[in-house]
Amino acid sequence: MTRGKKPKPAALRLVDGTHRPTRHGPATELKARSDRARAAFGELRKPPSLKGEAAKAWKRWIEPAVWLDASREPAAIAFCELYREFLMAPAAFQAAKHSQLRAYMADLGLTDERNRPEKLGDDADEFFED
Repeated sequence: MTRGKKPKPAALRLVDGTHRPTRHGPATELKARSDRARAAFGELRKPPSLKGEAAKAWKRWIEPAVWLDASREPAAIAFCELYREFLMAPAAFQAAKHSQLRAYMADLGLTDERNRPEKLGDDADEFFED
């Protein structure tokens, strides 16, 4: 088993702004490679078999994740189904399944807050208004 942090996918480095040209090469070359891989695998589409809460989870977490391509489809489906199962019976959801859910989220790049879209709107605080 290898030690250390798992390498971040190239497309995700471009999305979240952590690309370093000295370490990863020119951004244009990386983007071209990422585009070729996306073209080879295709876009990630919601399978028609997802229903109910699993479909809502897909819409909430998978659709906004623009860095995902079809190569991540099995992990995305498994994440949505596990989330549905969690919502059905949270008290009966086993600790091992919690670990699986977190692992799928990390694998899909959903746990890093830098990947989340910025909220548009007024975020003024009533106590700190100018």
